[in-house]
Amino acid sequence: MAVEKIGRIHEIKETVSCAVEVMRQIRTPGMQESLGKIMDMGEVAKDIIEALKTPEMVKNIENFRLITQNINEASEKMQSTIKLMEETGVINEAKEFARSAKNMMDVIGNTGRDLREVNTAVKSVFRSVQVLVDDLRPAESRY
Repeated sequence: MAVEKIGRIHEIKETVSCAVEVMRQIRTPGMQESLGKIMDMGEVAKDIIEALKTPEMVKNIENFRLITQNINEASEKMQSTIKLMEETGVINEAKEFARSAKNMMDVIGNTGRDLREVNTAVKSVFRSVQVLVDDLRPAESRY
């Protein structure tokens, strides 16, 4: 029993010694500054929590939740639509149509230049014929 009392007294002495050391450390300028910063952060956190409780913020948070839910639903519908389009072959047909249109544009692009040249030549021929007709008219009236 005496050993038990000595053991308890030693534990109490050690605990008090640690408490004294903590108290001494708390009084140091660095620790005081750190505690001040912690107190300031606590105040900021408290202000933020209070601001989040305002009716406006509660409404904004609810709106964000609804927006997120709507985006998720739209995404699911788009995935379903794409899957259906793939199953029906619409996407492959659209790809083929795009390839055909591109090929046609390439053909028309080359032919288009040729057609412009032909058009210019035909206009030139018509102008020449018109000039010839204009030149022949006065001679026709002489006979």
